[in-house]
Amino acid sequence: MPEIKIITEVAGRICATPVQVGGTVGDGDEIVLVEAMKMEIPVPSPVSGTLKSLLVKIDDFVAEGQAIAIVAS
Repeated sequence: MPEIKIITEVAGRICATPVQVGGTVGDGDEIVLVEAMKMEIPVPSPVSGTLKSLLVKIDDFVAEGQAIAIVAS
């Protein structure tokens, strides 16, 4: 099972994590929501699989290009 790192394309604050570790995600499902410029921007999974780990938590600040989660497909 390959592991895929999910990368955020925007900097901001993590405001929601709709999927729990161990949960199933589909291609395009939201992994986290990043608040940036008063907007909530979803970070989608590029593959279907299982959320193996979440590298951030709510209220963490993330940089553009930062890994936020790992999905096993």
